[in-house]
Amino acid sequence: MVTSSPLKRKLLSPPGDTIQETIDAKGMSQSELAERMGKNPKNINRMIKGKEAITQNTAIQLERVLGIPAQFWLEREREYRQELAQIEAEESLLEHLDWLHQFPIIAMQRFGWIPRSSDKIQRVKDLLTFFGVASPRQWEEIYLRHSLTVSFRMSLAHTNDPGAVSAWLRRGELQSHELILRPFEQSRFYAALEKAKELVRTQPSDFKEQLQRLCCKVGVAVVFTPCLPKVTASGAARWTKNGAVALIQLSGRYKTNDHFWFSFFHEAGHILKHGKKEVFLEEVKGAKVDKRKEKEANVFASEMLFPTKVYRELLNESDINEDAIRSYATEYETHPAIIVGRLEYKGKVHPARFHHLKVPVSI
Repeated sequence: MVTSSPLKRKLLSPPGDTIQETIDAKGMSQSELAERMGKNPKNINRMIKGKEAITQNTAIQLERVLGIPAQFWLEREREYRQELAQIEAEESLLEHLDWLHQFPIIAMQRFGWIPRSSDKIQRVKDLLTFFGVASPRQWEEIYLRHSLTVSFRMSLAHTNDPGAVSAWLRRGELQSHELILRPFEQSRFYAALEKAKELVRTQPSDFKEQLQRLCCKVGVAVVFTPCLPKVTASGAARWTKNGAVALIQLSGRYKTNDHFWFSFFHEAGHILKHGKKEVFLEEVKGAKVDKRKEKEANVFASEMLFPTKVYRELLNESDINEDAIRSYATEYETHPAIIVGRLEYKGKVHPARFHHLKVPVSI
């Protein structure tokens, strides 16, 4: 269903309709009204047709000539102009209905990111509000064309589904606005990461809430955003609010704790080691990737979770079995799943062999 803007425009009544009705009741012509108000008859005709606005001075003149308070005319004019602007805005949105096709609208409605509506123009309005932009053109400038007006450099133009990816990123940004953050301090964030390793080891049921609170205290917003259809992102790291807020966004795409924690520490590595003007978007096809920085973030995550030196010791074991994995996890204060994930990634064990050591993660 598309809202009928032509019908709304046809039904819209300018203040001039009321002026015409009033002078008709008084047996007065437009020419006489112009003469009594000291105005040009052409201007009176334009005002009656809604082509010329009623100013404060004109409203006072109408009050004196017609006996109807100036405030009435000013309010009538305000309502008319507001309704007209809304109609014109809807008419302009009709040109952008195809823009809707870039977004997984149904999934976004199901997650509660935008209101449920079947009206296409309303959907465009809801999307604009969601992204905080005035028109689809501004969305393109920010997410597709390296806009210089935002605090980060990003171009999703070559990704498989830029609409869905931008929606996922925007949702994370909105989630971060709901958090109360202390000012960012790098040294305190390093200390928080050491504390987070205890959450890795124990994997409590409320680990996400504990992690979020821990990071908020050191100025890092950690948010958990479920994946949209066609969005393959496992995580993202960027700075918002002109570089004042560090944001780590996680999707829990792989649904196990080893992947979750590696993604978190990987994004933390970007926050600590790389610039404030870039968006690091993981595992999205077509996204621009700085291989050197990605490697640095990988190394950072690996060393934080299970140091390479210790990993190599494990590889020297005659038999990498469950007892050995659990023993190394206990000695080096990590979770067995972290070691299993490392072994799987390096192709040292079959993915199904120790899968039971992993803990399901749901976002």
